[in-house]
Amino acid sequence: MKIKMFVLYGGKSVEHEVSLRTAFTVLGSIDREKFDVFPIYITQQEGAWCCCGIQERPHATIDELVMRPESVSPSQSMGSVLLRYMSGEGKKVVLPLLHGSNGEDGTVQGLMELLDIPYVGNGVLSAALTLDKAVSKQLLAQAGIRQTDHISFRLEQWSEEREQWLDRLERALGYPCYVKPATLGSSIGISRCEDKDALIRGIEFAFRFDRKLVIEREVAGREIQVAVMGNERPLASLPGEFIHRHRFFDFESKYMDKELVMSIPAELPAGVMERIREYAVQAYSALCCSGLARVDFFLGEDGQLYLNEINALPGFTGTSMYPVMWERTNGTAYSELIEKLIDYAFMRHADKLTVQYAR
Repeated sequence: MKIKMFVLYGGKSVEHEVSLRTAFTVLGSIDREKFDVFPIYITQQEGAWCCCGIQERPHATIDELVMRPESVSPSQSMGSVLLRYMSGEGKKVVLPLLHGSNGEDGTVQGLMELLDIPYVGNGVLSAALTLDKAVSKQLLAQAGIRQTDHISFRLEQWSEEREQWLDRLERALGYPCYVKPATLGSSIGISRCEDKDALIRGIEFAFRFDRKLVIEREVAGREIQVAVMGNERPLASLPGEFIHRHRFFDFESKYMDKELVMSIPAELPAGVMERIREYAVQAYSALCCSGLARVDFFLGEDGQLYLNEINALPGFTGTSMYPVMWERTNGTAYSELIEKLIDYAFMRHADKLTVQYAR
């Protein structure tokens, strides 16, 4: 009997568009001889759930992924999808392809835990930790992993003590620096600031997307990425990097630039490649990750490695770093990689079933 695979995508998130791109590639790569595929679209404005049953063949365009909900009420639409499609018998797994808030942050993972359905990727705790840059940096610092200098603060602190925070940022970090929403990815809401006026504009802009920010000192050098996969014994891929002409690798640069070139494996000095892979696994374990994550580093001009961040649901299109790094590392094809991640989901769920809930 085929495994029922429920693919969640879209979502009430500013990264909705990125999720559609990921879902389009994943849905086009799943082996329908092994899986009955149920695409579940979540609207951006209301967070309503939509499902039209089994998808016999992949969509021809990304636009076809967008469905209209029977009800705009998230609770009613979610309940309808859960009862009609996900409550049936048989082996099943959920593949959450939801980037950013309301999907990558532990919320959907918590729902799957309550429903007792295996799901791909990080659990509740690790999903929440990795999405919150401020909290993850604290834990990584405790694990002894070097990071770039940074400061975090909340909207109410900025509103009440604006000049004090500006003075602290200029003294501690200087320019150029980067302003980042604490709980977003895909470089959305990020600004590179070279002076005080730009810093103020960047902070005000970032607060449109989040109520907590992280400000980081710029590290002159290269950005190196590593794909990690696994549960208790995670594996790290060969490191890679994008070769590009942009001073700031923002959303448009990542997703619109047709001249991006992947260098995998990245050309690195002797010994640096293995150190990056070792640190990636160390950071992955420190944040209790499972399933998959992409770990991003800066290799400074001083030769030092600085961990930038961990992305618990990296981009998964055909031109995204994560799947290509595994293909270049050990020949794992895109569709094979998806099935490996599903296997990790089943293994984690089976391990959970061994836990006793009564004395």
